[in-house]
Amino acid sequence: MSILVTGGAGFIGSHTCIDLLESNYEIIVLDNFSNSSPEALDRVRTLSNRNFKIYDVDLLDRENVDQVFKENDIEAVIHFAGLKAVGESVQIPLHYYHNNITGTVILTHIMQKYGVYNLVFSSSATVYGIPDTVPITEDMPLSATNPYGRTKLMIEQILSDLYVSNNKWSIALLRYFNPIGAHESGLIGEDPNGIPNNLMPYITQVAVGKLNEVNVFGSDYSTPDGTGVRDYIHVVDLARGHLKALEKVKSSSGIEAYNLGTGKGYSVLEVIHAFENASGQKISYKIVERRAGDITECYADPTKAERELGWKAEKGIEEMCRDSWNWQSKNPEGYKTESKFFLSR
Repeated sequence: MSILVTGGAGFIGSHTCIDLLESNYEIIVLDNFSNSSPEALDRVRTLSNRNFKIYDVDLLDRENVDQVFKENDIEAVIHFAGLKAVGESVQIPLHYYHNNITGTVILTHIMQKYGVYNLVFSSSATVYGIPDTVPITEDMPLSATNPYGRTKLMIEQILSDLYVSNNKWSIALLRYFNPIGAHESGLIGEDPNGIPNNLMPYITQVAVGKLNEVNVFGSDYSTPDGTGVRDYIHVVDLARGHLKALEKVKSSSGIEAYNLGTGKGYSVLEVIHAFENASGQKISYKIVERRAGDITECYADPTKAERELGWKAEKGIEEMCRDSWNWQSKNPEGYKTESKFFLSR
């Protein structure tokens, strides 16, 4: 039996595919490659020395999604596929609602048709909105401040209703904090389209000369250095969390949410300085005005995941920065780079 990974060519999806293959799972990847590269999956094959089926299919294409289930014996789904840029979601909200929510409804409808009830869903810490206190626990009030976050929150609610309607379902809602880092090989990593929305790929692109400087949004927050504090987690730790969640949903029923974070916050300037130390590169930055909607600090209480999944983040900020630089320095143009390292393997 196989694990279906939707969005498996993406940043977190590709790292999770490696972990699944190294743990001797059979996998099937479904991706429309709208914001990812088939090259990522070629490199997953190289790293794992394993082959697997890939379907170039959009979740909105009900007929072809159905065909994937018809052709394969699937026991569980890890669902990453979705649009994820906060700023873009504000500009084109209907596109985000249609893509993320309708795609998930189609997926779960077909899962139910074929008797596949095990689901690990890629949610987000954005479902906590602007938290009153930190660290954030799973039972805190939920809200969202942008359409992207609302799609995650609505999908969580839909999945909760699904379990109420049919107790065969076993669902893990994984609320990530801020994934950074890359596979230690430097073969796969974060490769955003256009100008990055997130801090670390912006820093790494400054380091390789693609961008001039990092904009630091605000220096007057009530934090030790005045810049915003976030919980950064190594993508390899995050991938491992998906395997732990998969084991859980395969062995029980119900629906549970889990924070996947380190439980420690780092400020923007701390991340920049940690990256400089890890890479030996000087990172130019300038302080600019705060962004609307940004909050002072946000970090997880991950004890539920440790208690119920047996999962805990292991990698520190130094490893996150080192591996991010290793990826970007070997692949200055992301997956468009003809990596000598890759070709020599």
